[in-house]
Amino acid sequence: MGSASIGYQSGISARFDRNLNLRRSDSTVSSSRPCNVDFFRKSFLSAASSCTHKKEISNGARVCSFPNTDEKLETPLLDSIETPSQLRNLTVKELKVLADEIRTELRSVLWKTQKSVKPSLASVELTLALHYVFRAPVDKILWDAVEQTYAHKVLTGRWSSIPSRQKNGVSGVTSRLESEYDSFGTGHGCNSISAGLGLAVARDIKGKRDRVVAVIDSVTITAGQAYEAMSNAGYLDSNMIVILNDNRHSLHPNMADGSKASISALSSFMSKIQSSQIFRKFRELAKAMTKKIGKGMYEWAAKVDEYARGMVGPTGSTLFEELGLYYIGPVDGHNVEDLVCVLREVASLDSMGPVLVHVITEEKRDAETTNIVNDRRTYSDCFVEALVMEAEKDRDIVVVHAGIEMDPSLVTFQERFPDRFFNVGMAEQHAVTFSAGLSSGGLKPFCIIPSAFLQRAYDQVVHDVDRQRKAVRFVITSAGLVGSDGAVQCGAFDIAFMSCLPNMIAMAPANEDELVNMVATAANITDRPVCFRFPRGAIVNKNYLVPAGLPVESRSEEEEFY
Repeated sequence: MGSASIGYQSGISARFDRNLNLRRSDSTVSSSRPCNVDFFRKSFLSAASSCTHKKEISNGARVCSFPNTDEKLETPLLDSIETPSQLRNLTVKELKVLADEIRTELRSVLWKTQKSVKPSLASVELTLALHYVFRAPVDKILWDAVEQTYAHKVLTGRWSSIPSRQKNGVSGVTSRLESEYDSFGTGHGCNSISAGLGLAVARDIKGKRDRVVAVIDSVTITAGQAYEAMSNAGYLDSNMIVILNDNRHSLHPNMADGSKASISALSSFMSKIQSSQIFRKFRELAKAMTKKIGKGMYEWAAKVDEYARGMVGPTGSTLFEELGLYYIGPVDGHNVEDLVCVLREVASLDSMGPVLVHVITEEKRDAETTNIVNDRRTYSDCFVEALVMEAEKDRDIVVVHAGIEMDPSLVTFQERFPDRFFNVGMAEQHAVTFSAGLSSGGLKPFCIIPSAFLQRAYDQVVHDVDRQRKAVRFVITSAGLVGSDGAVQCGAFDIAFMSCLPNMIAMAPANEDELVNMVATAANITDRPVCFRFPRGAIVNKNYLVPAGLPVESRSEEEEFY
């Protein structure tokens, strides 16, 4: 297939099918300078009116915050903590005070990073309990959860660098280059259990006795690798601890509250019983005795045990038992005393195999102290508006979205066409093959995946889409360098790994006009896969009105494309 390179506004070249004539707009459009912040325009419009302070920042957005955010707050306990080991000099009551101080400090400082502070605020008590019980960096604590590690970084000597989020500054995820307390680099999601199991097996082979703790949240645990790792951990029976930080995020916001795990005095008491060394040893002894009696008795006792634990635990808790992990929970993630009690018992268990502790945290307990309103329109806004226009004309157009979080602009399509919108969460491999199936069924899927996360599904792109010439339209968002999102979400590689495929048509718009036309072009291609990429930043003209898209004209095989 003939191809040629054209310049992209970020200085990146892309390969294109020679049959496509990508024409620039007649009007000269200057390249927009990178947007400093990725803003959620839609989410904060209503909140902006109630902000106490409003000020303009360099890219035209308004930052609204509570007053006196720059004043030094009194945090005497926090000021006395230089390393996590000093936490063990505090009482549980003092830990509660320290949690309040950390939360107050996070609120006053994290708004400068233009990132959501809710995840870190919700996991403060859990972070304190982990560092209070375990002896990092000798004990390995792996954080899988994105943007939940700031309390961990506060306690490990990186607090002064957090507000910057500049080059060579502190990232929003763990990094081995930053600190010895970061046991493994994370950020793209779902790798903590796999890496933790590797550390546990290496420890056993080397004859060491350090503990390994993998923290994963309810978003990243939806990825398939997490279950592959838990299954392997159950088979190997290595001693490790998995903390499921259940922050109540769900792909189905209308799901009945009754199906969620809840915290009560009974569940708290049962969690302590389940984690106790005496109970665990008694359970292991009972299993050994029934094995000696006979296989039938052992299987009967196992069924009774599973049924009883299923009655006590929340819905779905027996899944972890089936994978080979001993389930404990749910535990109140904001009760420091309960967390310390359960984690101490779990830490004291030797040669008991993998354990999963289910911790419930509530992000809604901590309201955002800063609202950011963006007055500029983004490439994502233009794309969604153009896609809605095409979907109005063509009932076969559907959207499949995969990734950690959904761009707010997609809500427009979701609300307009709820039956034609599918958000699969962190299941990029499934999203690609699902889209291929939709295409085989006669629909026109637009598969929307951020550039860095599309890398996880490349095998499916090759075998389930390109090799079979399935007409899947890949919409690659957050393409190019993404600034404060860090290196783990850098989208600089999609041009290379998508344009090398033999049947793939690869496109990259130089401006919003070309983006709108590429949406129309993709909707009209039915004999092969196509992809187009765009950055996450703002367009030049904030008053830009999205026109009806015009399919890009194709050229004959004999014509050369430059």
